[in-house]
Amino acid sequence: MAMPHRCAWAESDPLLRAYHDEEWGVPERDSRALWEKLVLDGFQAGLSWITVLRKREAFRQAFEGFDPTIVAEYGPADVARLLDDAGIIRSRAKIEAAIGNARAYLAMEAAGEDFSTLVWTMAGGAPIRNDWQHISDIPARSPLSEAISVALKKRGFKFAGPVIVYAWMQATGIVNDHVVGCFRRDIYGRIRD
Repeated sequence: MAMPHRCAWAESDPLLRAYHDEEWGVPERDSRALWEKLVLDGFQAGLSWITVLRKREAFRQAFEGFDPTIVAEYGPADVARLLDDAGIIRSRAKIEAAIGNARAYLAMEAAGEDFSTLVWTMAGGAPIRNDWQHISDIPARSPLSEAISVALKKRGFKFAGPVIVYAWMQATGIVNDHVVGCFRRDIYGRIRD
């Protein structure tokens, strides 16, 4: 049986292949899941995605299932606990951003604003399928990632710059950046005019 053609970035590791084949680019509309993925993309800043992917389950344990209600209550003892947890990326700035982002998420909720609705409305309500021939064609940011970054920062989010937001948009299927020829490309989204 022939191996499926997939995006080149996913070929080097079995965990990356599984992530690419099962998760990356699949439209996510659950607000809590979108928030978790944004937090994880924030932890990726300056690192490779495989580093975060290998630690994802440890992150889920350390952050108690990424329940924003719980994480928003974290204080100095929790920050110290997380800084001592070798299973996660131990960056004080990123840990504090995750806690702050839980508070920003809950503030949106308290104001009657749904996280998923905000980002999907900004994206036009449906996945944007791009038409990239090669991985080198894919940008690190876009006008939409810049706009979403501004909207999130306005609401108090940290580690939500346009490059992090673009990677998050790819991961959550807001944009479909599977390259032409990848077996996952035609599953979600239409090219926009």
